Amino acid sequence: MQVHTDLSTLRTVTRPVLTTGTFDGVHLGHQVILDRLKATARREGGETVLFTFHPHPRMVLFPQDNDLRLLNTPEEKRLLLEKAGLDHLLVVPFSREFSRIHALDYVRDILVGQLGIHAMVIGYDHRFGRNREGDIELLRRTADVYDFLVEEIPAREIDHVKVSSTKIREALLAGHVAQANALLGYPFPLSGIVVKGDQLGRTIGWPTANIGAIDAYKLIPADGVYAITATTLEGSFKGMMSIGVRPTVKENGERTVEAHLFGLEKELYGTAITVRLHRYLREELRFHSMEAMKQRIAQDKVEALAALEEMEP
Repeated sequence: MQVHTDLSTLRTVTRPVLTTGTFDGVHLGHQVILDRLKATARREGGETVLFTFHPHPRMVLFPQDNDLRLLNTPEEKRLLLEKAGLDHLLVVPFSREFSRIHALDYVRDILVGQLGIHAMVIGYDHRFGRNREGDIELLRRTADVYDFLVEEIPAREIDHVKVSSTKIREALLAGHVAQANALLGYPFPLSGIVVKGDQLGRTIGWPTANIGAIDAYKLIPADGVYAITATTLEGSFKGMMSIGVRPTVKENGERTVEAHLFGLEKELYGTAITVRLHRYLREELRFHSMEAMKQRIAQDKVEALAALEEMEP
C-alpha cells in the first residue's frame, strides 16, 4: 500500500476507484465499504484509494470539545488498511478552509480535477462539502457531467452490520471490551513505550511494564483489569493489564497503564510495546492490605489465562 500526502501524486494511479471518510477503527462496517471498493476496482481494472484526513474533522471544527478520543493512531490505521488490501491511502490535512469547500467544487476541482477519479464508492448516507450539502444524488448528477462512475452501498449492506465508531468508543469506555472487539473485528490495541515507574510491582512479585508515550488522542478504555496479549521486541506474550489510579498504594495518583506479561524475565525500559485487550476481568479495587492485593492479583492471573485460553482456536 502506498501512502500519499499530496493530491498531485494520485495522478500516477491507474483508474482510481475512491472512497472517503475518517475510517476510525477500520471496523466491520468499514470492511463492507472496503470490500465493495476492491470489487469495483477489480471489475474496472483500477486501483483502490481511500481519501482520508488528519486531524479528525471534529477536532478542527469543534476545538473546545476535547472529549473525542480515537480508536486508532495513524500508524494503527495504516497497518489495518494495508492488511485489508488497500492500494493507496491519501491523507490530507483537514482545516476550516477545507470544510468550507462547496460540495460541487469538491467534486469538480478535487475529485475530478486533481485526483482524476474513475469511480466513487460511497455509502447511501454519506454527506460531504460545506454544511454537509453534498450527497449521493449530487454525485450521480456530477458523474454524468464529469464522466466517472458512482457505486452506492445501499442501506441493507451497511446497516445489517450495525457498527459505528461511536458505538465502539462507548463500549470501551464502559469496559465492554469483548463487545468492542466483536464490532471491530480484532482485539483493541494500545501501543506505547515502556517507561520506568516506581517499581512497586517487582517488590511484591508482580513486575509490570508501565506503558507511556501513548498517542495523546488514543482512547484509553475504562479503569480495571484486562486479559491481554502483548507484542514486544522480546516476542509475544499472554498477560494482564491494569488501567487506573492504583488507590491501594497512592492517594490521588495519576492514571497509569501497567501490563504484567506472563513468562517475561527481561526488562523492557525504553522499548516499544503493543498490547491487545481481550477480556475485562474486574474493576479497579482498593485493598485493605498489600497481601490482599497480592492474593487478588494471583487470582487475576488464573482468570486471565482462562479467558485467553477460551479465545484460542
